[in-house]
Amino acid sequence: MVSRTTAAALAAGGALLLSSPAWLPARVVALRTKVFARVNGDEGMFLPNATFGPDRFREVYGHPAAGGRSKGAALSDLFWYWLAPGADVHQEHLEAGPRYEEVARRTAAVLSRPSAQLYAAAARHTRQALDATATGRVRSVRLRDLMMPVWAGFFYELVFEEPCPAEARRLIVANAEDVVNALKCTRLRHMRRRHRLTRYLLRRLAAGDLPHVLPAGLTRRQQALYLQGTFFNTAVVQMSEAMAHLLLALAQHPRTQQRVAAAPDDDRYLTYVMNETFRLYPLFGVAHRITTADISLDGLPTIPAGTVLTFSYPDYHATGYADPERFDPERWAALSAKNAHHIPFGVATNRPCPAWRLAPVVMRAATREVLARYELDSPVSHTRSIPHRAPCLLVPRDRPLPVPVRRVLRTALTARDRAEDVGRSLLQLLLGTWMVLAARRTRPAATYFAHHDTEGRPLRPDDSPHPDTRPEQATTTCPYPGRS
Repeated sequence: MVSRTTAAALAAGGALLLSSPAWLPARVVALRTKVFARVNGDEGMFLPNATFGPDRFREVYGHPAAGGRSKGAALSDLFWYWLAPGADVHQEHLEAGPRYEEVARRTAAVLSRPSAQLYAAAARHTRQALDATATGRVRSVRLRDLMMPVWAGFFYELVFEEPCPAEARRLIVANAEDVVNALKCTRLRHMRRRHRLTRYLLRRLAAGDLPHVLPAGLTRRQQALYLQGTFFNTAVVQMSEAMAHLLLALAQHPRTQQRVAAAPDDDRYLTYVMNETFRLYPLFGVAHRITTADISLDGLPTIPAGTVLTFSYPDYHATGYADPERFDPERWAALSAKNAHHIPFGVATNRPCPAWRLAPVVMRAATREVLARYELDSPVSHTRSIPHRAPCLLVPRDRPLPVPVRRVLRTALTARDRAEDVGRSLLQLLLGTWMVLAARRTRPAATYFAHHDTEGRPLRPDDSPHPDTRPEQATTTCPYPGRS
């Protein structure tokens, strides 16, 4: 017979296992954060903090000396590892100087279109994506997956000024998914998937198919990697994530969704909804900058040159608001986004997101197309990192769902999400630790700057490019055979 002690232990273990979806993911996230901090070292200054509070946050962020980007920060190695290949020509990771200015000008030129043209293109690509997946019945989708082909086609069309062929869309989506899954620590990176897109872009450039002028200081390979990193990594990933957050917020706040769907031309209210979504779920967790000179602010200690400043968007967005944890679009009727603690696209004086004008326009278009066809419903967790890719029910508006059926589907979606959350959080801990260690071992940013100056020029004539800029070399740390 089983003793009472053994029976009690088994019962306690069973209760602990059954309750794990409620407590384990948060504990694992906290542990993963500690692992990341320990491996990367205590090299930086986290803002806002007790000394440099939210009232001085923008002042520090926008200071001219807060202009270093990658050179001199261990955290850079991790981001370069995640964004390979071509992080050395990625606009977000270039050091300030002529090279960055030229790349930023060319990016702005590609993105520069009349708002009406951008809106129409986003609406058209959303309709095409919805048509391709329509079944006429209620279905469960991952919102990020639903929106990824939309932005793959949209940005392809901006870059090449022609309709996006199926082959290119598949390559772009595979590339963007691989990048974002690595960033979320839900998958290891698979460089072969990314190099397929690099080779495609190289072929298009060799054929003279690009209608835009590209940065003149870059080789053809670097130009391909610039296009891949700026438009087909960052742009596609960030727009898909932004739309997943917005649509999931609407799915979880039926009155807000109903108001947006009932008045699709009400730009003001939809702007309130987008502002509140960006406030609660900023796309960036942290942005790091390296000070190129001392920063001296009135009444505050001097920040020495070479300091790694780590700006926390979620912490900053949580200050200056009444009841900041509550989703409340109406708060923006009495707030100015310019004056509030609200920087969804960064700060204007320190390399803001190049799509800061484009994004709100095209997000309105995509949202209205989705809501015109579907009612959204989702009971799943909603966090800034959104690693579950935003599970959601799409209910055709011409086929309302009976309440009992809706309850059953919501219960099933909740149970699946909570069960997945346990395994996913453990996987994130394992893969995140693996990739942090791999980045610390390979040191892609530090190695690059040991051989190049901040303008990308070799320090010695015989220096070769960083391996990650060579698409034929499938560099990887993945332990599984055939998945380089």
